[in-house]
Amino acid sequence: MREYPANNLESADSAETFQLTSELLTTDDEKERNLSCTGTRSRRARLQIYLYIATCLTTFAAGTVGWQPVVLGLYDGFLIDVSEHWSRGLIYMISVMAILSAHEAGHFVAAWQHHIPATLPFFLPLPVMLTGTLGAVIGMEGSRADRKQLFDIALAGPLAGLVVAVPLFIIGLVWAQPAEASMFSMPLLATWLLGLVRPDWPIGQVLSPNAFLMAGWVGFLVTGLNMIPISQLDGGHVCHALFGNRSRGVARAVLLGAMTAIIISGANHWVLMIVIITFMGVDHPPIRNESQPLGKIRTVLGLGSLVIPVITFMPEPLVLPGLIFIR
Repeated sequence: MREYPANNLESADSAETFQLTSELLTTDDEKERNLSCTGTRSRRARLQIYLYIATCLTTFAAGTVGWQPVVLGLYDGFLIDVSEHWSRGLIYMISVMAILSAHEAGHFVAAWQHHIPATLPFFLPLPVMLTGTLGAVIGMEGSRADRKQLFDIALAGPLAGLVVAVPLFIIGLVWAQPAEASMFSMPLLATWLLGLVRPDWPIGQVLSPNAFLMAGWVGFLVTGLNMIPISQLDGGHVCHALFGNRSRGVARAVLLGAMTAIIISGANHWVLMIVIITFMGVDHPPIRNESQPLGKIRTVLGLGSLVIPVITFMPEPLVLPGLIFIR
């Protein structure tokens, strides 16, 4: 039997003890990180559920009151409207949530296919009963995406949303009745669809709102806003995928043009959005593999998608006679 010197045995024991201690500490650190991540995911999931339920309630309320400029909780006739027009509110709620869900599902599925981490959507309720919602957003680690991946993820959302919004708007046109006045202006896409579905009506015919028509209108507005080629909006992602660092010039030109238009037209309702975009950062953040070529098909689709905000966005979505009041 071979004998080992005592000092070697002590060294071996010390090394083994150090290794065991390191493994225990590493295991404890991993446990803490896992617990922290689990707690974060749990809190995020609860917030997403609460926001989803709140958005369902606010869109339902918006439909029941007939998309009036009133605030939930400050409108005395709300319960009467619910009892009389609950079906209208339910149809509007389901339709709007379907459009928003399709939009965010497009982003999420594309991100999942490209193995880019993304969260489930955060729906944004709006207690003002004009629309009942500000849309929805998802979180994504965009810095891990290359140009092709960024393009696919960004464009998938608006296209998926339009696939749902256009048929719903067409149904609304079939059911629509002419009206003398309306506080909702229509985008170019809506005007074209009106000419196709109701060719017997004159161009620019004012329509009385219904649940399907207003859901499609909200879908157009949300899509048009998201496809503006600036910052981290969907349009900003597509623009960066198309032009790389040159997208900064496009974004700054769009921002300057928007600010000039606001000053000239007095459209002060867009000032808050300009401020938010400015704080978010006008320029698109860097992504992985900036020099990767986008390819012909994606380039053609991307250039074509730049038309989407032109035909769906409304500079003056609301034409309110006089002041907004709470009744």
